[in-house]
Amino acid sequence: MRISRLLPALLAAVFIIALPAPAPAQFAIGVGVTVGVPPPPIPVYTIAVAPDPNYMYTPGYWAWGGGGYYWVPGVWLAAPAVGVYWTPGYWGSYGGAYRWNAGYWGPRVGFYGGINYGFGYFGAGFVGGVWAGGGFRYNTAVWPVNRNIHNTYYNKTIVNNYYNHSRVSYNGGRGGISARPTPAERSAWASRRYGATPEQVTHARYAAQDRTLYAKTNGGHPPVTSTTHAYNANNRPAHYGTVSHGTSVTHYNGTTHTATHYNGTTHSATHYNGTTHTATHYNGTTHTTTHSNGTTHAQPASAGHPNQGNEGHKPPKH
Repeated sequence: MRISRLLPALLAAVFIIALPAPAPAQFAIGVGVTVGVPPPPIPVYTIAVAPDPNYMYTPGYWAWGGGGYYWVPGVWLAAPAVGVYWTPGYWGSYGGAYRWNAGYWGPRVGFYGGINYGFGYFGAGFVGGVWAGGGFRYNTAVWPVNRNIHNTYYNKTIVNNYYNHSRVSYNGGRGGISARPTPAERSAWASRRYGATPEQVTHARYAAQDRTLYAKTNGGHPPVTSTTHAYNANNRPAHYGTVSHGTSVTHYNGTTHTATHYNGTTHSATHYNGTTHTATHYNGTTHTTTHSNGTTHAQPASAGHPNQGNEGHKPPKH
C-alpha cells in the first residue's frame, strides 16, 4: 500500500482525541486508563514477515478490557507518513495504581518505560530499521521481510547493545522497570506527530472481544501473539464475541478511581478522595482494605498484593 493512500485515515487521526470503546469493554489505547493491579509479563514470541514495503511492526501489549488485562497482538501496519516511527505505549505505576501512557508516531522513538517489547524495541530506542531516501530500510536481524522487500541491511551488533532481558511490562512501583526518560526521549515526545491511527484503535477494539486473549483465560500466555494484518470487521479474531464485564464501572472524577467486577463479584474499588485508598475483594471476600486518611492502614490479606505506597519512577506526563 502506498503512503499516499493513507491520507483519509491520516486526516481522521488528526481529529481523534479519544475514541469510546465498544460495549461492553474498555481498552487502553488512549490516555486515562488506570487500574489497581499490574499487567502480566510480556510473552516471548515470534512474528511473521513484513508484508509490504514501508510497513512497520507495532509490538503487542497488555491492554485493559471488560475481563481485565488482555493481549493486543503485535501487528504490521503501513506507516502513517514517511519518516515516522512508532513509540509504544506503556504502563506506569503511580501511587500504587497503574496508568496507561499512550503510544504515538513521530520522527524519533521516545520513552516507552524501559519495557522490552522485542523486535527492535528492547527497552530504549529502536533498532528495527531506518528511513532513507523516502523508503524504510529494514534491519533483518530484527524484522523479517518477504521476498518483495529488497531495501534491507543486517546489523546484529546494535541489537546486542540495546537488548534488555527483562520481560516486566510496567515501569516503576514494586517489581517494575526502573528506567527514566532521557532528555532526548523527552524531546521525542514533544515532537510527536500522530497518536494511534484509526487502524490501531480498531485492532485493539476487536482484540478486546476475544475471551482467549484475556490473561485470566490464558494465564499470561495468549494463543495469538502477533498478526500480519490488523483486526477489523472483515478480519476478526478467532474467538470473537461479547466479553461480559458484569457491573464494571470506572470513574475519573477525583473520588472513585476504579471499580471493576468479574463474574458478579467485586474485584477492586479504589478511592483517591483522602479517605479510602483501596478496597479489593476476591470471590466475595475482602482481600485488602486500606485507608490513607492517617487513621487506619490495614494489612493485606495475602501475599502478592501491589505495594500501594510505592510510586516508583514517574515517567513524563503525556
